Amino acid sequence: MKFLEYPGMEAINSALNFETPECKVFGRVEPYSCKAAGADKKLFKQLENKYDPTSTTNLNNNILSPPEDDSIRNIISPFGPMDQPASRKTLFYLIGTLNASFPDYDFSDTKPEHFRKEPSVGIVVNSINATLFNHGNERAVKELQIWESIDQLIDLEDSDVYSFNPDTDSDPNDEEGGGTLWSFNYFFYNRKLKRIMYFTMRGVSYGVPVDEDGEEDDGNFSNTDDDQDGVGHRRKRSNMDDDFVAGDMDMS
Repeated sequence: MKFLEYPGMEAINSALNFETPECKVFGRVEPYSCKAAGADKKLFKQLENKYDPTSTTNLNNNILSPPEDDSIRNIISPFGPMDQPASRKTLFYLIGTLNASFPDYDFSDTKPEHFRKEPSVGIVVNSINATLFNHGNERAVKELQIWESIDQLIDLEDSDVYSFNPDTDSDPNDEEGGGTLWSFNYFFYNRKLKRIMYFTMRGVSYGVPVDEDGEEDDGNFSNTDDDQDGVGHRRKRSNMDDDFVAGDMDMS
């Protein structure tokens, strides 16, 4: 996934980091192009081998028995049947966005059921606005007009919205001992523009150390995730991706 530079995002992201009497709030909005970089090739191949019953690897190595073949075809995800290329591509884009946004972690094991397709853009916008208003930050919506800026880049009316709802130990916004009180992860996905807008926020209790960049200090748990595996766990990324040279990959 390719991060898109957009000057208006700097002011928005600055406004999404603030303090309330109850907690510190950390938020960010990140636009990405769905034009995959070279480092995404391994992820795409892995997902194809896992969910495509007709993949060359599966057929040559007889990885899938007929019951397993049927089970893949019967998986109904938030993106549609996983034996369909469009469904697998959407899952790839969302996982790729998480990997790009949290470069220290590997989300390649995240499963379709950890995502949800939201009923409408309007419902999600109202929910985010309510969160900001309830925490005393009307300025981000009314003065900075964050949704107008986001709409210019992603065209909200023509976008789908997905949320990421992992287990507690799989949430990138809820490190062990991190003091996260609440969080959300939304992906605004415009298929025509081939862009994703990742919008995440979290409320962190006071008393949690933060570094100079305003992020939580993970010094107390930097080694706790190294061996985590399974459904969507935040595995620490190893050097396994070093062999994949950056470059563009046509996903159209």
